[in-house]
Amino acid sequence: MQQIPVIFIVLIFFALFILANAIRILKEYERGVVFRLGRVTGEGAKGPGLILLIPIVDRMVKVSLRTVVMDVPPQDVITADNVSIKVNAVVYFRVLQPQLAVVEVENYLMATSQISQTTLRSVLGQSELDDILSQREKINLRLQQIIDAQTEPWGIKVSHVEVKQIDLPQEMQRAMAKQAEAERERRSKVISAEGEFQASQRLSDAAKILSEQPSALTLRYLQTLREIATENNSTTIFPVPLDFLKPFMNGGLKITTEEKQ
Repeated sequence: MQQIPVIFIVLIFFALFILANAIRILKEYERGVVFRLGRVTGEGAKGPGLILLIPIVDRMVKVSLRTVVMDVPPQDVITADNVSIKVNAVVYFRVLQPQLAVVEVENYLMATSQISQTTLRSVLGQSELDDILSQREKINLRLQQIIDAQTEPWGIKVSHVEVKQIDLPQEMQRAMAKQAEAERERRSKVISAEGEFQASQRLSDAAKILSEQPSALTLRYLQTLREIATENNSTTIFPVPLDFLKPFMNGGLKITTEEKQ
């Protein structure tokens, strides 16, 4: 049996090596920035699909175009009203121009993370605690605009920034709890006073109506008697107004006068 020459075997392995380095397959969300002899090719980012490279001459860097969710570590911040808090956030961004993300910055993920941290401390340090707690949307929008403007030269688009959690000192938490309790008590007293005021107005209106219609006062007495009688009471005391007895008194006096005549 004739043996295969060693040179032929070497050529086969070399051809396979060249072929393996010449063919690249990029996924739908990936793009490739090709460097030819150290310079970026004029074609820009390639992909997705099958990419052919010149072995030894070309070198490709893959970049993902998917949205990156980056967690900003907790940052110690001193607010404008001298309150020490610890805040963390989350940043949503994606690469729009892969060539800039590779050429203009060494590590765009690390760079975006560092800018997010410094911007978070700077923006919250210029705000008061009440504004940070009550105006989350405004602060999130401001953070997004600042970070997006700083990362735009790298071909990165920051779509959203969200402040996740704000850790307050124990002393501040107790003070805020007392303030909230005092505010609830104040609202309770205001509501109670408003109810008393409305009730007094209703009673005043009812008194005016009863004073204009004496018969209405009598009906009110009868209604009160009915309400008392529904309860299990053995004795019922019913005050009779003198106006209610005047017709009987006048009638009795008239009969007596006639008898005397």
